[in-house]
Amino acid sequence: MFDVVIIGAGSAGASAALFTAKAGKKTLVLENDKSLTKRAWIENHYGVMEITGPELLEMGKKQAAKFGAEIVGDKVVNIVKNEEGFQIQAENGSYEAKYIILATGMSVDLAETVGLKTKPATEPRLKAVFDVDAAGKTNIDGIWAAGIAAGSGFHTIITAGDGAKVAVNILSEMSGARYVDHDVLK
Repeated sequence: MFDVVIIGAGSAGASAALFTAKAGKKTLVLENDKSLTKRAWIENHYGVMEITGPELLEMGKKQAAKFGAEIVGDKVVNIVKNEEGFQIQAENGSYEAKYIILATGMSVDLAETVGLKTKPATEPRLKAVFDVDAAGKTNIDGIWAAGIAAGSGFHTIITAGDGAKVAVNILSEMSGARYVDHDVLK
C-alpha cells in the first residue's frame, strides 16, 4: 500500500510527489501523459529563465523520483474507499493508498464516478473543478485535489505551488503537527 497516490504528473502532481517522497512517504504518481504543460513555453516561472513545458515536466518527475516516488503511466478509471484507505482502479492495474491527491488538470471526470463534489470554474476554458477547502480537501476524507483541477489557475508556478501546499497539508495531517520542509545550505 502507498501512503500517497497522486493522479496526474503535471506541475501540481509532480510538486506534490516531490514533497511527499522527500518526507519519506511511499508515493506513487499515476499519469496519463495529457498535461497541458506539454504544449507550454515558460518564461514566467520563478527561478527559471525559460524552459519548454516538456522539459519542466520531465524535470519535475525526475525530482520526485530522486526521493523515491514511483511514476507509472496509467489512466485511473475509478476510486473505491475501503477500511484501510482507497483502491485505485486503472486501465492497467490496481493500486492501494491511504491518501489520494487529484492533480488531473482540466479533467474532473472522476468526480461523478467517485462521488466527489465539483463547483463551477472561474478560469477560462474550464467548466468545473473539484470542490475543495483552503487546504485542498475534497468532500471525501482522504482525497485531496491540487492545481487546475482544484481551481488554482493555469500557470505552472501557481499549480506547482498548489501541489506543494496540498502535500504539506497532507504531511501535516499524517504527522499530527505542522510539517515544514526547509533545507539549509551544506
